[in-house]
Amino acid sequence: MNDSIRFILNGEDIALTEVGPTETLLDFLRLKRRLTGTKEGCAEGDCGACTVLVGRLADGKLAYESVNACIRFMGSLHATHVVTVEHLAGRDGALHPVQQALVDCHGSQCGFCTPGFVMSLYGLWLTTEKPGRREIEKALQGNLCRCTGYEPIVKAAERVSLMRPSALFDPLERTRSEIIARLWAMQASGTIRIGTGEDRLIVPASVQALAEVLSQEPDATIVAGATDVGLWVTKQMRRLSPVVFINHLSELQSIIESEDGVTIGAGVSYTRAFEAISKKIPALGRLIDRIGGEQVRNMGTIGGNIANGSPIGDSPPPLIALGATLTLRSLQGQRKMPLEDFFIAYGKQDRRPGEFVESVFVPYPATGRFAAYKVTKRRDEDITAVLGAFLLTLDHAEMVTDIRIAFGGMAATPKRARMVEAELIGKPWTEATIDAARPAFDTDFQPLTDWRATAEYRQLTAKNLLTRFYLETVGAPAELKRFEEVA
Repeated sequence: MNDSIRFILNGEDIALTEVGPTETLLDFLRLKRRLTGTKEGCAEGDCGACTVLVGRLADGKLAYESVNACIRFMGSLHATHVVTVEHLAGRDGALHPVQQALVDCHGSQCGFCTPGFVMSLYGLWLTTEKPGRREIEKALQGNLCRCTGYEPIVKAAERVSLMRPSALFDPLERTRSEIIARLWAMQASGTIRIGTGEDRLIVPASVQALAEVLSQEPDATIVAGATDVGLWVTKQMRRLSPVVFINHLSELQSIIESEDGVTIGAGVSYTRAFEAISKKIPALGRLIDRIGGEQVRNMGTIGGNIANGSPIGDSPPPLIALGATLTLRSLQGQRKMPLEDFFIAYGKQDRRPGEFVESVFVPYPATGRFAAYKVTKRRDEDITAVLGAFLLTLDHAEMVTDIRIAFGGMAATPKRARMVEAELIGKPWTEATIDAARPAFDTDFQPLTDWRATAEYRQLTAKNLLTRFYLETVGAPAELKRFEEVA
């Protein structure tokens, strides 16, 4: 039982005793199962042509999420239900309402991307009875159409919300109880180990087992969502071994809310984190909504984004500005530190051999003066050029008693703007104070030029984001709104 990856593919039980640590679900579906409705477009989780649904048990319930098969490793699929576009048709071959709506609304041209759109819309159809336009657009953020505009596809989504025949028609609703029972039977009783030598994958049975594995394999690659690690394989052709998969560990999936803040387990996805964060910290919720597409948010994790240590990771700057605390764990126990201290240099974090990120505590801002701004070439599903986060505390006389400013994309790590902060603390919160502090950015940061932005652009943008933050705090309409938010 502990020498195989077991899951359900559409309606069939699968058990794999020979599987590579970086074998992708896309390759398995197309090359080994000939399920070619799932397409390879970008091989980096960007275009959505490879979208499938993956169902997993959580708190005794079965939940399905859209994911990118091109960067989803097979080792992460144990005790899941993988659903491809081939599974949607009725018993008599009739199209599913989602498929029929796309036909009726002329939502397909060349057809290459259509199966991915079908699966994203199907995921929305399963979870949201009457989605509005904004919910539809959010569900489709991770799907790109190369032929035309998206209006017919959106119209299909609107139409299908009115087409809900008996649950017995839908393949997932019809078999939900059966699938739950089959997935329970697949739960591993111990740590799964597959492969030998330079070709190994490990699926720990618990967090304690994870600590034991990492004590023996301190150089192992830990994979939660693989939204970044997947590109190491598909784009950089890196060989990774051993790979330790943690996305199934319930102990890392906890979200604990208190009066002061929220503790987010390292395995919590962006999608689930959004639900907990957006109510208490709306600005951070809006930022999460712009991280990748729906598929990426369903796979990617807050803990993975932190542990990866990328200088353009989206979550560290706002969490640093909020004063987040990181908890690391190993066989020796837990270790806590301010999140900002975790990042030492490019590609280097304060993580000792055998340690892993267990959780992050995010304090709620004491005032409403918090903002996070992501600057990209396109609004949705794009990698950050500059990301600034600001937390301001004023006294009754509108003097700055404290301010925390953190940036991504401006240095080799996510970094505080310490000199800018020093220029502001103890001063009146006025435009003159802001203008006087702007030159301090030149001391705090010496950004690089790359294909996302020049150094000069980044430096000027950082200064302008401080000005934007000031304008918003004094009531100026500085933040750009989507049309439907102001109409």
